[in-house]
Amino acid sequence: MAPVPGKLHVANDVLADMVGHAAMECYGVVGMVAPNAADGISKILPVSRLRRGITLATTDAGIHVDLYVVIEYGMNINAVSQNLVDAVSFVLKEQARVPVDGIDVHVMDVKVRK
Repeated sequence: MAPVPGKLHVANDVLADMVGHAAMECYGVVGMVAPNAADGISKILPVSRLRRGITLATTDAGIHVDLYVVIEYGMNINAVSQNLVDAVSFVLKEQARVPVDGIDVHVMDVKVRK
């Protein structure tokens, strides 16, 4: 298929939604939490508000993503984090065609999945 001339701009909220849904599909992720848990208690966000658990920053090299997640108890945190990075990177590079500067995973809590 031939490329279409012009530029495409994707809003950060759309990218955050894509990232949130990709993150929630990763095995071992219980949910997303807001990065500013003032009282230290992580409240899992509903699916409709996943973008609150994601911070996007635009740099010269592309998009930098910070994910704030809750991991399932008993899971290998390193393996789940790497799966998150791979899934989010794939969504941004292949589906949104956005260059990725970096992806940081912040594990805010560990909980038993209900």
